[in-house]
Amino acid sequence: MTVEKQMAELKLRLREISDLEGAGAVLAWDQSTYMPPGGVKARGRQMATLTRLAHEKLIDPAVGKLLDDLRPYEESLPYDSNDASLIRVTRRDFERAIHVPPSLQAEIWQHGAESHQVWLAARPDNDFSAVAPYLEKTIAYSVQLADCFPGYNHPADPLIDMSDEGMTAAAISDLFQELRQELVPLVQAISAQAPPEDAFLYESYLPQEQLDFGLRIAKDYGYDMKRGRQDLAGHPFMIAFSPDDVRITTRVDSNNLNDALFSTLHETGHGLYEQGVAHELEGTPLAGGTSSGVHESQSRLWENLIGRSYELWSHYYPDLQAQFPAQLRAVPLEAFYRAINKVEPSLIRTEADEVTYNLHVMIRFDLELALLEGRLKVKDLPEAWHARYEHDLGLHAPSDVDGVLQDIHWFWGLVGGAFQGYTLGNIMAGAFFDAALKDNPQIPEQVAQADFAPLLAWMHDNIYQYGRKFTPDELVQRVTGGPLSIEPYMRYLRQKYGRLYGLELFSS
Repeated sequence: MTVEKQMAELKLRLREISDLEGAGAVLAWDQSTYMPPGGVKARGRQMATLTRLAHEKLIDPAVGKLLDDLRPYEESLPYDSNDASLIRVTRRDFERAIHVPPSLQAEIWQHGAESHQVWLAARPDNDFSAVAPYLEKTIAYSVQLADCFPGYNHPADPLIDMSDEGMTAAAISDLFQELRQELVPLVQAISAQAPPEDAFLYESYLPQEQLDFGLRIAKDYGYDMKRGRQDLAGHPFMIAFSPDDVRITTRVDSNNLNDALFSTLHETGHGLYEQGVAHELEGTPLAGGTSSGVHESQSRLWENLIGRSYELWSHYYPDLQAQFPAQLRAVPLEAFYRAINKVEPSLIRTEADEVTYNLHVMIRFDLELALLEGRLKVKDLPEAWHARYEHDLGLHAPSDVDGVLQDIHWFWGLVGGAFQGYTLGNIMAGAFFDAALKDNPQIPEQVAQADFAPLLAWMHDNIYQYGRKFTPDELVQRVTGGPLSIEPYMRYLRQKYGRLYGLELFSS
């Protein structure tokens, strides 16, 4: 068989896998948006079947033989060429997948679908006891999956590597400790200042008008509604079936202007990334984000570094005031800007400010490690959660709704490998934005004119178009010229919040 025929055969097989995964993603999206609760058992079975079939196709020995036969061709090509990258990344996926029985993958997906539905009902009822047996099973599945991979130092390592390739529990713990040493003094310094008034953000706002305004900014960012849509979900998410079908969801609270607005901008960042993947990568393992952390860098960048910037609101705030005159007419732009950037320890991760947000992630990461190691039992998790929040943030949730039940991740997915991506994303967002500003110092002025095209083009040219062609470390090196560093992110926080709170010490 010629190289051309071998590549055609490989791509055909990969497209079939991609189609099965896409069909499963549609079912997952439907379950979180429109599916009636009674459909959960059948839906779990359907998703498990598609997952098993896709996994079986990936670990087919014929795929392994094609990859072996194509190695000389791969080595003859530039490292960043589409074909070399496709062979390399597929081999990495194949070599990981052959360790995992298809039946286990199917069981995990079916369990996840059922656990998710139980969580949807248990959360508003503050009923942790209803989900506890499911969480125990999730942890068991997580450990079982980790055990498929020999030679790791911690059961979280294989799970983390699936989301953020190259990272380990030890490396993330070290990075978090370095970041924590910088963040805690900053939080303490800001907390000593008088907090800005923000009661006007929690008056009554019509939900549809909130949704319309957030979506307007999303479309101005460049989110293409001909290739996307927005719906409501209990926990906001983005899901991509192809670069031409990338959907976002949000939630809306009639007494919290922040919720729908910034959830929409967060998920829009994810959506822009997926819509920006080069079309020639569609139907292959390259068609997606590099890692959880890189993906979160985009959601956090468009939500916070752009979405909470003074420049953006200098353009949009007059229109927001016109949309909600009774609530905002008497509120000056500067007061609004300070309110949406208020730093204050809080209970809810997704609503946390930029400075305290990573402390929420660190709590979850530490609890995950303890659960996987067996040091923490599920029955003791709520109290362990409360103890950490009291120690780290000085708060105690009034119920598990605002405690251990608040995040979807442990109730539809695995325990381990998810939460670290949010903080990695914050760090990368600072590094990527710093690089973008060096190339184009006019970006803030352009944002003030609602001209997001230059920044979006920079992200497309440097990150989006490549999909998964590069590892996270490779991408960071290419974009920033060096390894991952917390310094650009911390410099951004010090400068922004130093100005907001009049802290000259942190404005350098």
